[in-house]
Amino acid sequence: MISSFSPIIEMGTTRMVVGTMPSVDSLRFGQYYGHPRNQFWKILFSVFEDGRVPLDYDDKVVTAKRHGIGLWDILASCKREGSLDSRIKDESFNDFPTLLREHPHVKMLIFNGQNSYKYFLKAYGQLPGIDYRVMPSTSPANAMKSFEIKRKEWEEALCYDYKK
Repeated sequence: MISSFSPIIEMGTTRMVVGTMPSVDSLRFGQYYGHPRNQFWKILFSVFEDGRVPLDYDDKVVTAKRHGIGLWDILASCKREGSLDSRIKDESFNDFPTLLREHPHVKMLIFNGQNSYKYFLKAYGQLPGIDYRVMPSTSPANAMKSFEIKRKEWEEALCYDYKK
């Protein structure tokens, strides 16, 4: 059985990026999107930091928070050989309804791929007052779209400003 990480969230968080379950590399490094070829951090830094290379994981987390972005996975635990979502078995879910009640400033869930969205709908369906966006997975296993196309699709959701 493997377990996901605690959420990264604070009072300024308005959008949560929702993954499925950290990859083998992410779990080994103790970092969201820790696989060296996962494009999530490259996209985030391309959108908000003019493509600057992050200094380290703390820099990545601080940058996400500064832009109102939180992180959590839909699955709390599961059995899985390797990193592919298709191998997930015996899953349990993180408590998003409680998290969203405790953080009412979160107005959007940005799903990192179809699988995280499918698991979320299975567990909770559509929650009232929350905007859902399903983005192309940033996983290295998703090579169907170029980085430029993924970045453009992610930018719209990442830059949505609920303070307007």
